[in-house]
Amino acid sequence: MSPTASASPTARRVVFPFTAIVGQEEMKLALLLNVIDPYIGGVMIMGDRGTGKSTTIRALADLLPEIEVVADDPFNSHPSDPDLMSDSVRDRVAKQEEIPIAQKKVTMVDLPLGATEDRVCGTIDIEKALSQGVRAFEPGLLAKANRGILYVDEVNLLDDHLVDVLLDSAASGWNTVEREGISIRHPARFVLVGSGNPEEGELRPQLLDRFGMHAEIRTVKEPALRVEIVEQRAEFDQNPPKFLEKYLPQQQALQQKLVSAQERLISVTMDYDLRVKISEVCSELDVDGLRGDMVINRAARAIAALEGRTEVTVDDIRRVITLCLRHRLRKDPLESIDSGYKVEKVFGRVFGLEASSADTNAASANGVRQSVR
Repeated sequence: MSPTASASPTARRVVFPFTAIVGQEEMKLALLLNVIDPYIGGVMIMGDRGTGKSTTIRALADLLPEIEVVADDPFNSHPSDPDLMSDSVRDRVAKQEEIPIAQKKVTMVDLPLGATEDRVCGTIDIEKALSQGVRAFEPGLLAKANRGILYVDEVNLLDDHLVDVLLDSAASGWNTVEREGISIRHPARFVLVGSGNPEEGELRPQLLDRFGMHAEIRTVKEPALRVEIVEQRAEFDQNPPKFLEKYLPQQQALQQKLVSAQERLISVTMDYDLRVKISEVCSELDVDGLRGDMVINRAARAIAALEGRTEVTVDDIRRVITLCLRHRLRKDPLESIDSGYKVEKVFGRVFGLEASSADTNAASANGVRQSVR
C-alpha cells in the first residue's frame, strides 16, 4: 500500500476513527498486525455483544491508505504485481497493452449470514459460455474483497462449508470456481476477520486453527472508561465531521506508521535461538501441526516492524504468543477457549521469565497502547 493524502473529514463516508476507540487493545493489535502481514492468516474475535467489534473493523478499513488498482477490473487487480492480478489483466500485460490505473480505498466486504456459495465465490453463466465461447463469470464477494478486508460477523453461525471456502481462499490467495468442466480463478487475497459471541457456540477446532490469531474481548468494567466510551460516541454522533477533524492528525500518523511497517517488514530478522524457543513452547503445549509456530514468527516480525525495529525481541514474542496459540490448545469439549494462562505459563518457563500472569497482562496492554499511538 502506498501512502496517500487523506481525504478531508467532510468528503469521506462517516466512520468512527480507529485512534479514538477506547480499550480493546488486544483486538486492535491483532487487526493492525494482520494489515502489516496478511499472511498471518486473519483474526477471530470472540466477545460479548456491544463491545465494538464491528465499529473497530470498519474503523480499520477506513484508516488504511488508498491502493493502486487496474481501473476496469472487477477484482481490484494490482497493476504491476502478477500475484495480485486476474488472468485477464495478466494477459493484457503480456501483450503490452496500456493498463489504466486508479486509486481506490481499501474495500471492506461484509459477508451476510445467509449468503450462498454462488454469492460468495461467483457464478459461471454456462449457457453464455457454451453458446458464445466466452468465460462468462459473475464475480462474487471474494472478488470484491481482493486486497481488502472480508468481515464475517457471527462466523460461528455460518455454515461450516462456507467457512472452509473462505479459509481456503484466504490461505491460498486464489478463488477457483468450477462448473460443468469450466474453471475460472481469480486472486482473492484479503484479511479475514471473523467475530462472534461464544455464548452462541464455538467454531470447530479444525476451523479455529485456520485463523491466524484469536482475540478475546470483554465488556469494559471500569466505570471511568465506560463513561469515556459513552461520551466519545455521543460527541461523534452529535457532530461527526468535527469529531473526525479532531482525530485526523492521529489517524494520519497511524496510517503512515502502518505504511512504514509494511515496507520495513521484509528486513525484520529474528535470532535462531528465539525461533527454537517458540517451537519449544508449541511443542510443550502439544499444539497440532506447525501453523502455530509460523504464525508466531510472522506476528512477532510484524509487531517489531510496527514499532520501527528490524530485530525481534523476547517482548515482541510475549505480546503476540497468546493471540496466536490460545485457540490451538487441546481442551475438554465442555471447556471454553483457554484464557491464555497456560500459554503464558509455558512461555515464561521456556524463555526464563518468571513474571506473573497479572504483570504480563498489564505490560502487554501498555505495550499495545504505545503501538497504536
